Amino acid sequence: MEETAPARPLQLWYTEGMSNLLVAIDTVRQATRGTPWEARLYLVGGVVRDELLGRPLPPDVDIVTEGDALQLAHWLHMQGITDHLPLTFPRFGTAMVHIRGVQFELVTARRESYTADSRKPVQVQPASLREDAFRRDFTVNTLMRNLHTGELLDLTGTGLNDLQAGLLRTPLDPLITFEEDPLRAMRAARFAAQLDFEVEPNTRDAMRQKAHRLQIISKERIRDELTKLLQAPVVTKGLRLLMDTGLLEQFAPELARMKGVMQNQYHLYEVWEHTLKALENLPPDASLVLRLAVLLHDVGKPPTRTQDAKGVHFYGHQNVGAQIAEDLLRRLRYSNDIVEDVVRLVRLHMRPGEYDYTWSDAAVRRLIRDAGPLLNDLLSLVRADIAASNPAMPKANIEALEERIRMLTTREDVQALDSPLTGKEIMQLLHLKPGKQVGRWKAFLLNEVIEGRLAPGDKEGARRLLLERAAHQTSHD
Repeated sequence: MEETAPARPLQLWYTEGMSNLLVAIDTVRQATRGTPWEARLYLVGGVVRDELLGRPLPPDVDIVTEGDALQLAHWLHMQGITDHLPLTFPRFGTAMVHIRGVQFELVTARRESYTADSRKPVQVQPASLREDAFRRDFTVNTLMRNLHTGELLDLTGTGLNDLQAGLLRTPLDPLITFEEDPLRAMRAARFAAQLDFEVEPNTRDAMRQKAHRLQIISKERIRDELTKLLQAPVVTKGLRLLMDTGLLEQFAPELARMKGVMQNQYHLYEVWEHTLKALENLPPDASLVLRLAVLLHDVGKPPTRTQDAKGVHFYGHQNVGAQIAEDLLRRLRYSNDIVEDVVRLVRLHMRPGEYDYTWSDAAVRRLIRDAGPLLNDLLSLVRADIAASNPAMPKANIEALEERIRMLTTREDVQALDSPLTGKEIMQLLHLKPGKQVGRWKAFLLNEVIEGRLAPGDKEGARRLLLERAAHQTSHD
């Protein structure tokens, strides 16, 4: 049965210095007061849900009306309230506007019908608020609050109870919901991770039964949901749902293959569980690149696993994993910058874990240079990796490595180290023409600088070393 909560003015949301989002909402409320739109506009979805949960409000706002949302959008623009001309989608009865920099989606209450090969509705018709509520993804996202009176509507009759219980449930039969729009199954995992909610058993079963339908969803949509899930507070809850319902297999079989791959004495968990434990040990402000790198750091273990009398091995898994990570991230249409950074972290993640007191300054310099601007992320990855491993086994002292790095970078700009001689100077000295040989000689001089055998900027010393090495090579040719 439909439920309502006592009306309360939206001003109770506000405090002195209220957020830009709340100012934008109040701007719409004030502008439409005394017009035919008064008391016919309802906030819906995340902004209502998160307000009731006492969570930070989302960055955008959905407003639904039984009136014409496109007409409302144009009216707001004519009043000088929107930041730009409305972006309208007449087929769906929706319009997008920005007000004070906040994105608003204005929606005409509607009912929808779908075909089997697309998540986009083929037929959209105006409908009542109740019908609109039942077409939405989860009951906790169907709650509506009247923009002017503050009245709270629970038109499915279960939204408030599910919100209080921390439960994700579809308003309709979940098999129908996920058949029509299988991306909603991904959203269930994402909301579970964001809100720390459980998924109602029938809804969870339907996610599993309809997992194959994810094949009709664009890689970009899947990428966006995965990104939001990875940045959520309880990321492992969402990832477990993706794995257990078979959704992960649909878009990242490389990750699904990690489950059940047993490891050696250096680990307490199989590869997938170890990965989840490592993610749990990341700092809350970890970047998307770092989160992706931790998710993928051991993706090369399943194809490299071997076992002999000495135990289980994963020789070269970091290099195999880097290639797998690149293939997967490009398939999901991540940007080149993200792909390149994640691949570098996956490839390097074993290096700091091998650190001990015998490392030379040159070895530390090489790590600093190879990691580049990702050095802090690399060390965070390794700390999380170690924290998810067997504490009874020996492990690298990352704090000691960090101290070595601090000492070196205080004395010198390691990233700026370069050959004292330019390519042109090398060509003149050795009478060479442009080509790969010049690059090799330049790399030789850089290596001498990194090793500490040649001072940075020492051109005379570089010329002497270069002539000596060239003469030595000539005598052995």
